[in-house]
Amino acid sequence: MFKRIQALVIKELLSVLRDKKTRMMLLMPPLLMLVLFANAVTLEVKNVSIGILNQDQGGQSRELIHRIEGSRTFNHVVFLRGAAQIRDLIDSEKVIVVLHIGEDFSKRILSNQSAPVQVILDGRRLNAAQIVQGYISRILIQFNQDLAEHNAKIAKPASTLVAQHWFNPNLDYFWFTVPSLVGILTMTIATNVTALSVARERELGTFDQLLVSPLQPLEILIGKTIPAIILGAFEGSIMLAAGVFIFHIPFTGSLLWLYGSMLVFLLSITGIGLFISAMSKTQQQAVLGSFLFSNPAITLSGYAAPIENMPQWLQIITFANPLRYFMVILKGSFLKDMPGDVIWNNTWPMGVIALFTLTGAGWFFKRRLE
Repeated sequence: MFKRIQALVIKELLSVLRDKKTRMMLLMPPLLMLVLFANAVTLEVKNVSIGILNQDQGGQSRELIHRIEGSRTFNHVVFLRGAAQIRDLIDSEKVIVVLHIGEDFSKRILSNQSAPVQVILDGRRLNAAQIVQGYISRILIQFNQDLAEHNAKIAKPASTLVAQHWFNPNLDYFWFTVPSLVGILTMTIATNVTALSVARERELGTFDQLLVSPLQPLEILIGKTIPAIILGAFEGSIMLAAGVFIFHIPFTGSLLWLYGSMLVFLLSITGIGLFISAMSKTQQQAVLGSFLFSNPAITLSGYAAPIENMPQWLQIITFANPLRYFMVILKGSFLKDMPGDVIWNNTWPMGVIALFTLTGAGWFFKRRLE
Protein backbone atom coordinates (compact mmCIF):
# COMPACT_ATOMS: atom_id res chain seq x y z
CA MET A 1 0.00 0.00 0.00
CA PHE A 2 2.78 2.41 0.92
CA LYS A 3 4.63 1.85 -2.38
CA ARG A 4 1.44 2.39 -4.40
CA ILE A 5 0.74 5.67 -2.60
CA GLN A 6 4.38 6.73 -2.99
CA ALA A 7 4.23 6.11 -6.75
CA LEU A 8 1.01 8.13 -7.03
CA VAL A 9 2.50 11.03 -5.02
CA ILE A 10 5.58 11.17 -7.27
CA LYS A 11 3.36 11.01 -10.35
CA GLU A 12 1.19 13.88 -9.02
CA LEU A 13 4.21 16.08 -8.27
CA LEU A 14 5.69 15.46 -11.72
CA SER A 15 2.35 16.22 -13.38
CA VAL A 16 2.15 19.56 -11.59
CA LEU A 17 5.75 20.57 -12.28
CA ARG A 18 5.76 19.53 -15.94
CA ASP A 19 2.53 21.27 -16.95
CA LYS A 20 3.30 24.91 -17.83
CA LYS A 21 -0.28 26.13 -17.36
CA THR A 22 -0.54 24.50 -13.95
CA ARG A 23 2.79 25.98 -12.86
CA MET A 24 1.62 29.46 -13.83
CA MET A 25 -1.63 29.02 -11.91
CA LEU A 26 0.18 27.90 -8.79
CA LEU A 27 3.00 30.42 -8.83
CA MET A 28 0.98 33.55 -9.64
CA PRO A 29 -0.60 34.79 -6.41
CA PRO A 30 -3.87 36.68 -6.51
CA LEU A 31 -3.18 40.30 -7.57
CA LEU A 32 -6.63 41.68 -7.25
CA MET A 33 -8.87 41.35 -4.22
CA LEU A 34 -12.50 41.77 -5.21
CA VAL A 35 -15.04 42.98 -2.74
CA LEU A 36 -17.36 40.00 -2.28
CA PHE A 37 -19.10 41.05 0.87
CA ALA A 38 -19.81 44.76 1.13
CA ASN A 39 -20.55 44.38 4.82
CA ALA A 40 -17.23 42.68 5.50
CA VAL A 41 -14.86 45.02 3.66
CA THR A 42 -15.11 48.56 4.97
CA LEU A 43 -12.64 51.13 6.30
CA GLU A 44 -15.11 52.16 8.98
CA VAL A 45 -14.18 50.63 12.32
CA LYS A 46 -17.00 50.06 14.80
CA ASN A 47 -17.94 47.77 17.67
CA VAL A 48 -14.50 48.41 19.17
CA SER A 49 -13.55 47.40 22.71
CA ILE A 50 -11.42 49.97 24.51
CA GLY A 51 -9.63 49.80 27.83
CA ILE A 52 -9.36 52.90 30.03
CA LEU A 53 -6.87 53.35 32.84
CA ASN A 54 -7.96 56.54 34.64
CA GLN A 55 -5.59 57.58 37.41
CA ASP A 56 -7.19 61.01 37.70
CA GLN A 57 -10.24 61.72 39.86
CA GLY A 58 -11.04 65.15 38.45
CA GLY A 59 -14.08 66.24 36.50
CA GLN A 60 -12.17 66.76 33.24
CA SER A 61 -11.12 63.12 33.01
CA ARG A 62 -14.67 61.96 33.75
CA GLU A 63 -15.96 64.25 30.99
CA LEU A 64 -13.47 62.76 28.50
CA ILE A 65 -14.50 59.23 29.47
CA HIS A 66 -18.19 60.10 29.05
CA ARG A 67 -17.47 61.29 25.52
CA ILE A 68 -15.71 58.05 24.68
CA GLU A 69 -18.54 55.97 26.15
CA GLY A 70 -21.03 57.98 24.12
CA SER A 71 -19.18 57.43 20.84
CA ARG A 72 -20.74 54.98 18.39
CA THR A 73 -17.27 53.58 17.68
CA PHE A 74 -16.78 52.04 21.12
CA ASN A 75 -19.41 49.55 22.21
CA HIS A 76 -17.53 48.08 25.17
CA VAL A 77 -15.39 49.95 27.71
CA VAL A 78 -13.12 48.02 30.10
CA PHE A 79 -11.93 50.00 33.14
CA LEU A 80 -8.50 48.97 34.36
CA ARG A 81 -7.37 49.05 37.97
CA GLY A 82 -3.64 49.24 37.21
CA ALA A 83 -1.02 49.40 34.45
CA ALA A 84 -0.25 45.68 34.87
CA GLN A 85 -3.59 44.82 33.23
CA ILE A 86 -2.72 46.58 29.96
CA ARG A 87 -0.49 43.81 28.59
CA ASP A 88 -2.98 41.03 29.34
CA LEU A 89 -5.87 42.89 27.71
CA ILE A 90 -3.96 43.60 24.49
CA ASP A 91 -2.21 40.20 24.42
CA SER A 92 -5.55 38.40 24.56
CA GLU A 93 -7.05 40.81 21.98
CA LYS A 94 -9.86 41.72 24.34
CA VAL A 95 -9.28 45.37 23.43
CA ILE A 96 -7.57 47.00 20.46
CA VAL A 97 -6.63 50.17 22.36
CA VAL A 98 -6.00 51.29 25.93
CA LEU A 99 -6.41 54.94 26.93
CA HIS A 100 -4.16 55.97 29.85
CA ILE A 101 -5.13 59.18 31.69
CA GLY A 102 -2.49 60.37 34.12
CA GLU A 103 -3.15 61.29 37.74
CA ASP A 104 -2.57 65.03 37.14
CA PHE A 105 -4.76 65.30 34.02
CA SER A 106 -7.44 67.59 35.47
CA LYS A 107 -4.92 69.59 37.50
CA ARG A 108 -2.81 70.37 34.44
CA ILE A 109 -5.85 71.41 32.42
CA LEU A 110 -7.04 73.79 35.14
CA SER A 111 -3.49 75.19 35.35
CA ASN A 112 -3.54 75.89 31.59
CA GLN A 113 -0.86 73.26 30.97
CA SER A 114 -0.75 70.52 28.35
CA ALA A 115 -2.20 67.28 29.70
CA PRO A 116 -0.91 64.25 27.73
CA VAL A 117 -3.14 61.23 27.20
CA GLN A 118 -1.36 58.01 26.30
CA VAL A 119 -2.96 55.67 23.79
CA ILE A 120 -1.58 52.11 23.59
CA LEU A 121 -2.62 50.37 20.36
CA ASP A 122 -2.45 46.77 19.11
CA GLY A 123 0.03 46.99 16.21
CA ARG A 124 -0.95 43.52 14.94
CA ARG A 125 -4.19 45.06 13.66
CA LEU A 126 -2.48 47.97 11.98
CA ASN A 127 -5.27 49.40 9.83
CA ALA A 128 -7.93 49.23 12.52
CA ALA A 129 -5.53 50.63 15.14
CA GLN A 130 -4.69 53.67 13.02
CA ILE A 131 -8.35 54.36 12.32
CA VAL A 132 -9.24 54.05 16.01
CA GLN A 133 -6.42 56.44 16.85
CA GLY A 134 -7.96 58.94 14.42
CA TYR A 135 -11.35 58.59 16.15
CA ILE A 136 -9.81 59.25 19.57
CA SER A 137 -7.93 62.25 18.18
CA ARG A 138 -11.19 63.75 16.93
CA ILE A 139 -12.81 63.24 20.35
CA LEU A 140 -9.87 65.00 22.01
CA ILE A 141 -10.00 67.89 19.52
CA GLN A 142 -13.69 68.43 20.25
CA PHE A 143 -12.98 68.06 23.98
CA ASN A 144 -10.34 70.82 23.76
CA GLN A 145 -12.63 73.13 21.80
CA ASP A 146 -15.48 72.73 24.27
CA LEU A 147 -13.17 73.40 27.21
CA ALA A 148 -11.84 76.57 25.60
CA GLU A 149 -15.38 77.83 24.93
CA HIS A 150 -16.54 77.30 28.51
CA ASN A 151 -13.35 78.36 30.27
CA ALA A 152 -11.62 81.54 29.12
CA LYS A 153 -8.52 80.75 31.21
CA ILE A 154 -7.67 77.80 28.99
CA ALA A 155 -5.82 79.37 26.06
CA LYS A 156 -4.07 76.39 24.51
CA PRO A 157 -5.08 72.79 23.79
CA ALA A 158 -5.83 71.12 27.08
CA SER A 159 -4.91 67.59 26.05
CA THR A 160 -2.44 66.02 23.67
CA LEU A 161 -2.20 62.48 22.34
CA VAL A 162 0.84 60.27 22.84
CA ALA A 163 0.52 57.00 20.87
CA GLN A 164 2.47 53.81 21.46
CA HIS A 165 1.99 50.76 19.22
CA TRP A 166 2.78 47.40 20.75
CA PHE A 167 4.11 44.52 18.62
CA ASN A 168 4.67 46.93 15.70
CA PRO A 169 6.27 50.07 17.17
CA ASN A 170 7.29 51.65 13.84
CA LEU A 171 3.97 50.89 12.12
CA ASP A 172 5.81 48.99 9.39
CA TYR A 173 3.13 47.82 6.96
CA PHE A 174 5.18 44.75 5.98
CA TRP A 175 4.94 43.51 9.57
CA PHE A 176 1.18 43.39 9.09
CA THR A 177 0.91 42.07 5.51
CA VAL A 178 3.70 39.49 5.16
CA PRO A 179 2.58 37.16 8.02
CA SER A 180 -0.93 37.26 6.58
CA LEU A 181 0.36 36.51 3.06
CA VAL A 182 2.03 33.36 4.38
CA GLY A 183 -1.40 31.97 5.21
CA ILE A 184 -3.09 33.30 2.06
CA LEU A 185 -0.50 31.94 -0.39
CA THR A 186 -0.24 28.62 1.45
CA MET A 187 -4.01 28.25 1.19
CA THR A 188 -4.00 29.27 -2.50
CA ILE A 189 -1.36 26.72 -3.45
CA ALA A 190 -2.97 23.85 -1.52
CA THR A 191 -6.44 24.62 -2.89
CA ASN A 192 -5.28 24.89 -6.51
CA VAL A 193 -3.18 21.73 -6.43
CA THR A 194 -5.96 19.57 -5.02
CA ALA A 195 -8.73 21.23 -7.05
CA LEU A 196 -6.86 20.61 -10.31
CA SER A 197 -5.67 17.08 -9.54
CA VAL A 198 -8.72 14.98 -10.47
CA ALA A 199 -9.99 17.50 -13.04
CA ARG A 200 -6.65 17.34 -14.87
CA GLU A 201 -6.83 13.55 -14.89
CA ARG A 202 -10.29 13.70 -16.46
CA GLU A 203 -9.21 16.16 -19.14
CA LEU A 204 -6.10 14.16 -20.05
CA GLY A 205 -8.02 10.88 -20.06
CA THR A 206 -5.79 9.27 -17.44
CA PHE A 207 -8.43 9.10 -14.74
CA ASP A 208 -9.78 5.83 -16.14
CA GLN A 209 -6.31 4.35 -15.81
CA LEU A 210 -6.40 5.08 -12.08
CA LEU A 211 -9.73 3.30 -11.80
CA VAL A 212 -8.36 0.08 -13.32
CA SER A 213 -5.10 0.26 -11.34
CA PRO A 214 -4.55 -1.67 -8.08
CA LEU A 215 -5.06 1.58 -6.17
CA GLN A 216 -8.03 1.67 -3.82
CA PRO A 217 -10.20 4.84 -3.52
CA LEU A 218 -8.67 5.66 -0.12
CA GLU A 219 -5.16 5.29 -1.54
CA ILE A 220 -6.02 7.60 -4.44
CA LEU A 221 -7.40 10.14 -1.97
CA ILE A 222 -4.22 10.02 0.14
CA GLY A 223 -2.05 10.20 -2.96
CA LYS A 224 -3.87 13.35 -4.09
CA THR A 225 -3.63 14.93 -0.63
CA ILE A 226 0.07 14.53 0.14
CA PRO A 227 1.43 16.51 -2.88
CA ALA A 228 -0.81 19.47 -1.98
CA ILE A 229 0.49 19.42 1.60
CA ILE A 230 4.11 19.23 0.37
CA LEU A 231 3.71 22.10 -2.10
CA GLY A 232 1.70 24.20 0.35
CA ALA A 233 4.29 23.74 3.11
CA PHE A 234 7.07 24.55 0.64
CA GLU A 235 5.33 27.77 -0.40
CA GLY A 236 4.71 28.68 3.23
CA SER A 237 8.38 28.05 4.07
CA ILE A 238 9.49 30.36 1.27
CA MET A 239 7.22 33.11 2.56
CA LEU A 240 8.45 32.57 6.11
CA ALA A 241 12.06 32.87 4.99
CA ALA A 242 11.27 35.96 2.91
CA GLY A 243 9.54 37.60 5.87
CA VAL A 244 12.52 37.05 8.16
CA PHE A 245 15.50 37.54 5.82
CA ILE A 246 14.16 39.96 3.19
CA PHE A 247 11.59 42.05 5.04
CA HIS A 248 13.42 41.69 8.40
CA ILE A 249 10.26 40.88 10.34
CA PRO A 250 11.10 39.44 13.77
CA PHE A 251 10.03 35.85 14.29
CA THR A 252 9.68 35.35 18.02
CA GLY A 253 7.54 32.22 18.21
CA SER A 254 8.16 28.48 17.91
CA LEU A 255 8.76 26.96 14.46
CA LEU A 256 7.66 23.57 15.79
CA TRP A 257 4.28 24.91 16.91
CA LEU A 258 3.89 26.89 13.68
CA TYR A 259 4.58 23.95 11.37
CA GLY A 260 2.34 21.72 13.46
CA SER A 261 -0.54 24.15 13.06
CA MET A 262 0.34 24.58 9.36
CA LEU A 263 -0.04 20.83 8.82
CA VAL A 264 -3.52 20.87 10.39
CA PHE A 265 -4.39 23.96 8.33
CA LEU A 266 -3.28 22.26 5.09
CA LEU A 267 -5.30 19.15 5.92
CA SER A 268 -8.45 21.27 6.25
CA ILE A 269 -7.69 23.09 2.98
CA THR A 270 -6.90 19.95 0.96
CA GLY A 271 -10.23 18.46 1.99
CA ILE A 272 -11.99 21.47 0.47
CA GLY A 273 -9.80 21.29 -2.64
CA LEU A 274 -10.54 17.58 -3.14
CA PHE A 275 -14.26 18.25 -2.79
CA ILE A 276 -14.00 20.90 -5.54
CA SER A 277 -11.91 18.55 -7.68
CA ALA A 278 -14.36 15.67 -7.34
CA MET A 279 -17.21 17.91 -8.55
CA SER A 280 -15.26 19.40 -11.48
CA LYS A 281 -15.08 17.75 -14.90
CA THR A 282 -12.60 20.26 -16.39
CA GLN A 283 -9.68 22.29 -15.07
CA GLN A 284 -11.58 25.47 -15.85
CA GLN A 285 -14.36 24.42 -13.51
CA ALA A 286 -11.79 23.52 -10.86
CA VAL A 287 -10.13 26.95 -11.10
CA LEU A 288 -13.52 28.65 -10.84
CA GLY A 289 -14.44 26.56 -7.81
CA SER A 290 -11.12 27.37 -6.17
CA PHE A 291 -11.68 31.06 -6.83
CA LEU A 292 -15.19 30.94 -5.36
CA PHE A 293 -13.78 29.45 -2.16
CA SER A 294 -10.51 31.39 -1.79
CA ASN A 295 -11.83 34.93 -2.12
CA PRO A 296 -14.56 34.68 0.54
CA ALA A 297 -12.09 32.81 2.79
CA ILE A 298 -9.57 35.65 2.51
CA THR A 299 -12.22 38.33 2.98
CA LEU A 300 -13.65 36.63 6.06
CA SER A 301 -10.29 35.86 7.67
CA GLY A 302 -9.80 39.28 9.23
CA TYR A 303 -7.08 40.26 6.75
CA ALA A 304 -8.88 43.10 4.98
CA ALA A 305 -11.08 44.19 7.87
CA PRO A 306 -11.51 43.19 11.53
CA ILE A 307 -13.91 40.30 12.08
CA GLU A 308 -15.62 42.21 14.92
CA ASN A 309 -16.49 44.90 12.37
CA MET A 310 -18.64 42.45 10.39
CA PRO A 311 -22.34 41.80 10.92
CA GLN A 312 -23.16 39.10 13.44
CA TRP A 313 -24.27 36.60 10.80
CA LEU A 314 -20.96 36.95 8.98
CA GLN A 315 -19.01 36.55 12.21
CA ILE A 316 -20.72 33.19 12.74
CA ILE A 317 -19.69 32.06 9.23
CA THR A 318 -16.04 32.89 9.94
CA PHE A 319 -15.88 30.11 12.55
CA ALA A 320 -15.94 27.62 9.64
CA ASN A 321 -13.03 29.38 7.91
CA PRO A 322 -9.67 27.72 8.73
CA LEU A 323 -7.75 30.77 7.49
CA ARG A 324 -9.24 32.82 10.33
CA TYR A 325 -7.44 30.69 12.94
CA PHE A 326 -4.19 30.36 11.01
CA MET A 327 -3.96 34.16 10.64
CA VAL A 328 -3.98 34.51 14.43
CA ILE A 329 -1.23 31.90 14.77
CA LEU A 330 0.95 33.52 12.08
CA LYS A 331 0.73 37.03 13.49
CA GLY A 332 1.31 35.75 17.00
CA SER A 333 4.31 33.68 15.95
CA PHE A 334 5.91 36.57 14.09
CA LEU A 335 5.16 39.59 16.25
CA LYS A 336 4.94 38.06 19.72
CA ASP A 337 6.06 34.88 21.37
CA MET A 338 2.62 33.29 21.33
CA PRO A 339 2.32 30.58 24.01
CA GLY A 340 1.66 27.00 22.98
CA ASP A 341 -1.75 26.87 24.67
CA VAL A 342 -2.96 29.86 22.63
CA ILE A 343 -1.71 28.23 19.42
CA TRP A 344 -3.48 25.01 20.41
CA ASN A 345 -6.73 26.90 21.01
CA ASN A 346 -6.55 28.12 17.41
CA THR A 347 -5.34 24.78 16.01
CA TRP A 348 -7.98 22.35 17.26
CA PRO A 349 -10.84 24.18 15.45
CA MET A 350 -8.87 23.69 12.22
CA GLY A 351 -8.58 20.02 13.12
CA VAL A 352 -12.36 19.77 13.43
CA ILE A 353 -12.75 21.49 10.06
CA ALA A 354 -10.17 19.10 8.55
CA LEU A 355 -12.11 16.11 9.90
CA PHE A 356 -15.31 17.29 8.23
CA THR A 357 -13.73 18.38 4.93
CA LEU A 358 -11.61 15.26 4.44
CA THR A 359 -14.49 12.96 5.42
CA GLY A 360 -16.87 14.78 3.09
CA ALA A 361 -14.35 14.80 0.26
CA GLY A 362 -13.65 11.09 0.73
CA TRP A 363 -17.35 10.22 0.69
CA PHE A 364 -18.04 12.34 -2.38
CA PHE A 365 -14.89 11.09 -4.11
CA LYS A 366 -15.87 7.48 -3.53
CA ARG A 367 -19.36 8.09 -4.91
CA ARG A 368 -17.94 9.62 -8.08
CA LEU A 369 -15.58 6.67 -8.53
CA GLU A 370 -18.49 4.27 -8.23
